[in-house]
Amino acid sequence: MRLRAATVADAAALTALFIAARRAAMPYLPDLHSPDETLEWMRSVVIATGDVTVAEIDGEIDGEPAGFVAVVGKSIEHLYVAPTRQGRGVGAALLGDVQDRALGELQLYVFQRNVAARAFYERHGFLLSSLHDGADNEEQEPDAVYHWVRDGGIR
Repeated sequence: MRLRAATVADAAALTALFIAARRAAMPYLPDLHSPDETLEWMRSVVIATGDVTVAEIDGEIDGEPAGFVAVVGKSIEHLYVAPTRQGRGVGAALLGDVQDRALGELQLYVFQRNVAARAFYERHGFLLSSLHDGADNEEQEPDAVYHWVRDGGIR
């Protein structure tokens, strides 16, 4: 597996991955934006303002990302793996890379109903710090805040 920095040229592929992964893992979420709106957001917000890393699996077609992670400061904003590439260590590689580069702590939000993602983060040392009713997210879906601290403690 190869990890590399995302570029604007990755926007279409990352958008397709993002949409497919969310639909597969969280079919209960509403589609609030068109694919074109999501592409523009991926290009002008996610890639332009975050530290975005793309995972590619060796021997597979270039330009077809297996997953990506986007970090802003100490916050993991997005971590998605293509549905057809899950269970192959892609998410663990992306998250491990972020943890290796972190300056001590990380935070992320995850929907409470996304039990697979919650279990994934917990396996990788993240601890639940609070639950919220979803009033502050676009989907209006209850979410959970997780923290990871290099020494294993909670903030």
